[in-house]
Amino acid sequence: MTKVLRVGNCSAFFGDRFEAAREMIEGGPLDFLTGDYLAELTLAILARKRMKSPGSGYAQTFVGQLEEIAETAISKGVRIVVNAGGLDPAACAEACREVYKKLGLEARVAHLEGDDVLSRLGALEKEGVFLHRMESGERLDRSEKPILTANAYLGARGIAKALDAGADLVICPRVTDASLVVGPAIHHFGWAHDDYDAIASAIVAGHILECGPQTTGGNYTRFEEVPDLERPGFPIAEIEEDGSFTVTKHEGTGGLVSEPTVKAQILYEITGPRYTNPDAIARFDTLEIEEVGPDRVRVSGVKGEPAPSTYKVSAHRLAGFRNRVSFVFRGGRVEEKAALAERTLLHKLGGKAQFAAYHSELEGGGDFGILHVGVRDPNPKKVGRAFTNRAVELGTANYPGMNLTAPPEGEKPALEVFSALLDKRYVKEVVILEGERIEVEPAAPGVVDPIPEVEAPTLETPGGERELRQLRDVFYARSGDKGSDANLAIYSQTEAGFAFLLNELTVERLKELMPEAAACEIERFVFPKLKALNFVIHNFLDGGVAQSLKADPQAKALGEQLLNQKMPLPKSLFS
Repeated sequence: MTKVLRVGNCSAFFGDRFEAAREMIEGGPLDFLTGDYLAELTLAILARKRMKSPGSGYAQTFVGQLEEIAETAISKGVRIVVNAGGLDPAACAEACREVYKKLGLEARVAHLEGDDVLSRLGALEKEGVFLHRMESGERLDRSEKPILTANAYLGARGIAKALDAGADLVICPRVTDASLVVGPAIHHFGWAHDDYDAIASAIVAGHILECGPQTTGGNYTRFEEVPDLERPGFPIAEIEEDGSFTVTKHEGTGGLVSEPTVKAQILYEITGPRYTNPDAIARFDTLEIEEVGPDRVRVSGVKGEPAPSTYKVSAHRLAGFRNRVSFVFRGGRVEEKAALAERTLLHKLGGKAQFAAYHSELEGGGDFGILHVGVRDPNPKKVGRAFTNRAVELGTANYPGMNLTAPPEGEKPALEVFSALLDKRYVKEVVILEGERIEVEPAAPGVVDPIPEVEAPTLETPGGERELRQLRDVFYARSGDKGSDANLAIYSQTEAGFAFLLNELTVERLKELMPEAAACEIERFVFPKLKALNFVIHNFLDGGVAQSLKADPQAKALGEQLLNQKMPLPKSLFS
């Protein structure tokens, strides 16, 4: 039997804990170390970097991390797969070769290319191939707004090819986050294109690992139960030949790997039961999860469906400029002071209609509060210091105790994300290893009997007396962003608690509890095996993190907001 594959993660985002790579390499046994450095916002940041300095559009932090771990990784036989290549994978790979050379080490560095389709959009349009927004069908108009990036989310086959060819380090551009784990698994176990269940299970493993400590107690509802959260360990997946795996972390590290912490990450940034990746579609409604020991959670039973015929492509285009000011209120009468501050600011600015978009929201109340006011407009001068200076003018002429959270700043670009699907035949992925170009054949769609969806069970809500309590007294939640949409998941650890959610937390009830989402279209998905509900709140985030004016543009705190609400709960759930 092929030995278990042990894959660890050392980065959840560009700017994550620098020491994590060294801690993971030195902290215990690994076969592969992976790192996720890219998000929609990160690509926008890298695009701006590349505009100022060609060849700099990659996560340069990783190069510094590699210098710390290269010698130990080679001596231990740990191979590395990261998406730090960003928009300039070749430049990142060359910088890494220089690190090995400087340290006197022999290593084979590969990088992937083919995700960047920006330069090919014109040629594709001449062939009659256009990008259409996934949500609405709107055609991408390249003449309307400047397009900065257009990248396909590649799959795991290129990574596997590079490893098959002997690469010690694989630098990826835009690949799906899960592919960083799926690629090593395909290489290690030799899975075929139609090993859908195994590949789908590895996709789930990659999804669990991609956000690092969010699996080991970070952003966790019951953070008070997590030991040593000041320095949580990063997650590891021990993958078996059939794709089943156990989530754990290095011994002696902080944090917690438990069924609820792993569930939280499984439910993060998803929609319905089908989780689409270029190599297979993972059915999240089929997985089984079980705590099998201290800091050990096993995931099994994942079913997979054939790969899609398309890649997702994300394009960034300039949507104008934005800015924000935040007023601080102390000592009570928060609502009155906030109303005065906003009324005065609007008077000075000439009203909301002066801007293409205006958004304000008041947080807090009682003795303390913060009013956030954000604006967006095609004209940078309108939203630059001309906007923030007006806020400063309130300093000695408005509410008592007037204060801002930060000094006035200039405008920042607002970037719109345009997500579309593109047939795989128009994307030519290659592996480049020591001058050799290896073509990559993407996973092709297959034909199998459809897997029936797991139906919501019929459960009886617990009876007996009820008490008005916060939802956090019984339940857990995790929320995040999917473009302009928010995902809001809530789950229980008991069948009785799940019955309550299933029967009583409807879309209509959610809108009552969270009036800020009442105007949005909301879908509710049921995950019986996870005892969870997932709500997808469409267009809640004002275009997404790179242009949103909201104080929480990635919906990270939305779950906590829901858990803070009260409902009449059966006493049997918390007694």
